[in-house]
Amino acid sequence: MKTGDSTQKTVLITGATDGLGKALALLLAERGYRVFAAGRSAEKLAQLDAAAREKKVPLESVALDVCSDDSVKRGVEHVLGKAGAIDVLVNNAGVNYTAAVEDLSMEAWRAQFETNFFGVLRVTRAVLPQMRERRSGRILMMSSISGLVTAPTQGAYSSSKHALEALSNALRMELYPFRIPVVLIEPGYIVTGIGKAAAELSKPYVEKDGPYASLYARFFISVNAARTRSKTTPEDCARVMLRAIETPCPKPRYGVTSLYHFMKWSKWLLTDSAMDGLLRRRFGVTREN
Repeated sequence: MKTGDSTQKTVLITGATDGLGKALALLLAERGYRVFAAGRSAEKLAQLDAAAREKKVPLESVALDVCSDDSVKRGVEHVLGKAGAIDVLVNNAGVNYTAAVEDLSMEAWRAQFETNFFGVLRVTRAVLPQMRERRSGRILMMSSISGLVTAPTQGAYSSSKHALEALSNALRMELYPFRIPVVLIEPGYIVTGIGKAAAELSKPYVEKDGPYASLYARFFISVNAARTRSKTTPEDCARVMLRAIETPCPKPRYGVTSLYHFMKWSKWLLTDSAMDGLLRRRFGVTREN
């Protein structure tokens, strides 16, 4: 839908208070969509409302915690009660626990999947019935380059994104008869608030003197270098998502950033051993003496 269309489409975006979700919410509001921007932090929702007022675009914030059945039910019912239908769902809420597989607690593993996988499943199941009954709708899934390849210390995050890819593949087949495309958005590294949040979540693991201490140090050197090299902004990613929303026949996947495209082709062209070698060199993974 473009500005000036007679039919205003309604979009629900989870994790819309920061980064990619916030950029998309503001862009779609500018384009004339009716945007419901969801998040669980009242403070961040207020900041988003302020940003929308500053840009002079209409945007409706919704308190919604993807990890709570009751919160999701209330949030979706609120949107449907006000708009009558949800035309586009953008599953963007996510967290990242950075730690070695052995170090990360089982509680943290569960928390990783509760947001990145079960949260997506929870919201999607709440929204789907009205889309299916209308034979109309579109679902965007915020995946990652980590849904294709796995870096050291990213086992939990990457596992959750691999699971999201599988869920999206199944939904794409199951919802085809009902004219509901399911689209994966797969960014590479983009500087957003998730990086700072990941550092806080990972402090108990990366700041201790354990067997993986040197691995953590090398990993964060690589991440800081990627941060300085990164040229893609959240707004760039939002424009890719806009294309995925507006095109009549969307592709199953939209990659974002040059790193994504490099790693995608490398995974296709290289053997597993060669790919492992590439990742070891990138993240400075060497054998101990």
